[in-house]
Amino acid sequence: MNLNKIFLIGRLTRNPELKTLPSGNPVVNFGLATDIFFTDKSGQKQQQVEFHNIVLFGRLAEIASQYLTKGSLAFLEGRIKTRSWEDASGNKRYRTEVIGQRLQLGPRNAPKIIPAQEQQKENQPAKEIKEEDIPIIEEGEEEIDVSQIPF
Repeated sequence: MNLNKIFLIGRLTRNPELKTLPSGNPVVNFGLATDIFFTDKSGQKQQQVEFHNIVLFGRLAEIASQYLTKGSLAFLEGRIKTRSWEDASGNKRYRTEVIGQRLQLGPRNAPKIIPAQEQQKENQPAKEIKEEDIPIIEEGEEEIDVSQIPF
């Protein structure tokens, strides 16, 4: 039995680039950075960062291009794929990518809190900030009502 599955939680290194394939299917590409912290032999804390190339297709691509930006936190589930091609000078080139199959958007920045004095001036009741649900979007879910995502 074989398994090709990857789970990543990281921040986007660039804004998603939405394109359309000749078939009309949307595709988006972006970078994702993950890091690990460890203590080396001398006792110093170290950080090691890995950069991943992410590709999403279909509805996932549309949602990522609409809601994600550079610096956004995202949880991605997918598979690893390495593709190869020849560049203009005839050199063989390789690129390893994560083909996303499921995406969970990270939390947005907390809404701005209006100080109590300003609320009293406007005769408004104090506003409470509630924790937001983070939507989970899977590949193949064609009938997602994006207006229902709490953004």
